[in-house]
Amino acid sequence: MKKPTAASLGETGRYLARSMAQSLRLMVGLPDYDTYLSHMARTHPDREPMSYEAFFKERLEARYGGGKGRCC
Repeated sequence: MKKPTAASLGETGRYLARSMAQSLRLMVGLPDYDTYLSHMARTHPDREPMSYEAFFKERLEARYGGGKGRCC
């Protein structure tokens, strides 16, 4: 079995920290703008991504119905 190096442990730690942060944001309903930007660059390179403000507003409207009087 190969012994882990400090560099590989550091990379693993950063990966775990990013994964935990993303999971926590998803649990509390905060949209992940960086993931959206990566998705847009990867799958829709011909389209300009929304600004952070527009993205956040769109996610809030998608989650809460944009004030359409939806009941719980």
